[in-house]
Amino acid sequence: MGKIIAVANQKGGVGKTTTAVNLAASLAAMEHPTLLLDFDPQANGTSGVGIDPREVEGSSYEILIGTLPAENAIVETESPYLSLIPSHINLVGAEIEMVEFPDRERMLSRALAPIRDRYDFIIIDCPPSLGLLTLNALTASDSVIIPVQAEYFALEGLGQLLNTIKLVRQHLNPALDIEGVVLTMFDTRLRLANQVAGEVRRYFGEKVFNTIVQRNVRLSEAPSFGRPVLLYDATSTGSRNYIGLAREVLRANRHVFETVEEDASGQHGDHE
Repeated sequence: MGKIIAVANQKGGVGKTTTAVNLAASLAAMEHPTLLLDFDPQANGTSGVGIDPREVEGSSYEILIGTLPAENAIVETESPYLSLIPSHINLVGAEIEMVEFPDRERMLSRALAPIRDRYDFIIIDCPPSLGLLTLNALTASDSVIIPVQAEYFALEGLGQLLNTIKLVRQHLNPALDIEGVVLTMFDTRLRLANQVAGEVRRYFGEKVFNTIVQRNVRLSEAPSFGRPVLLYDATSTGSRNYIGLAREVLRANRHVFETVEEDASGQHGDHE
């Protein structure tokens, strides 16, 4: 069964979409079938893998409100092993439409249930808010990755997100875990960045990934070419950073894949 990871932070401009796109592309590059679910109405994750959001026939909006099965919204990207459920501006109105829906926080969870076995990972790019869309993403997910920008107000607002995660655990998804916190847009030359890193590590302890995503021109340029940084410039610092992050995620979840492999070999043994 695939692991579903939400990438969430209600603060905009912290590298959330960059992390979702490039982590998904890096996991796919390691030959793990991965689905990127763009759940942000701005659809930057969709255009970031080379798909024009204006031309998609099915999107996360339709699967959320239940008018289209998730499998019918999946499109393939130019990266082998990387699939996408695109977003569309229509998703902006979904929260208002869903107000009257019964059990509305579990709509996404139900939509993804039929397809989650096809992938090792499903990465959800959440919108920069703590509304009903993010609640749906957290309820559907096994864990959450929190990107934190290495700047002065880095920890401001994080208490709100952690409180939302706590409420989701209490009422909707008891198994939700924090996969980790990743420092983004890190400038090694700035003393402030190192101070912020120390503060984040004091606050979150072992939940902070060792990999730090540094400020990198190639990483910033890649979305305008509709490509993950790995396809845009495989030798760049940004590529190396996200491959490092993907390796950490894989290491932390190796027990999942070992179990799957053991089950497969056990079934094989029974036939012999």
